Amino acid sequence: MPRIAPLEPPYAPEIQEQFDKLKSKPPLLLFRTIATSSRAWAKLRGGSLLDRGPLTLREREIVIDRTTALNACEYEWGVHVAIFAELAKLSEEQVRATVAGKADAACWSAAEQTLIAAVDALHLRSTWDDEEFEALQKHYDNTKILEIIQLSGAYRTISYFANALKLPLETNAARFPE
Repeated sequence: MPRIAPLEPPYAPEIQEQFDKLKSKPPLLLFRTIATSSRAWAKLRGGSLLDRGPLTLREREIVIDRTTALNACEYEWGVHVAIFAELAKLSEEQVRATVAGKADAACWSAAEQTLIAAVDALHLRSTWDDEEFEALQKHYDNTKILEIIQLSGAYRTISYFANALKLPLETNAARFPE
């Protein structure tokens, strides 16, 4: 059981309306747990995590999968892999590499290697050196670079929620590779 009991149906009408807009049906345990606090739920929704943003779906999922894997958040990694890996055209090898691969793994394009190295640097040092930033600028415009920072930070926070609350894995979610 999670450390904080999630909302159970029937939900308050305004919560039901918000849950109805989500891709996951029924709403994920993560959302139902965070929604127990109207403030935390509003902040999560206000953080634009649920919109498309300037990154392609593939770029977005690489950032999210790598960030959650680096944070040992099997819950969120598994949800994203189950829902989006195929849509983002991530191969099984690439999905495994988000958990266990190096940034320069041969399964990634040059731009994707740079993206993964950027996520790794943010995770390890909370910054990029000049060389890392210049490498990013070769592949991504400033709007995408800002999104990479924001998405990495946001999914670090999501990892904190899922891990600290000991959310059990969703039944239909992927599991970390052996």
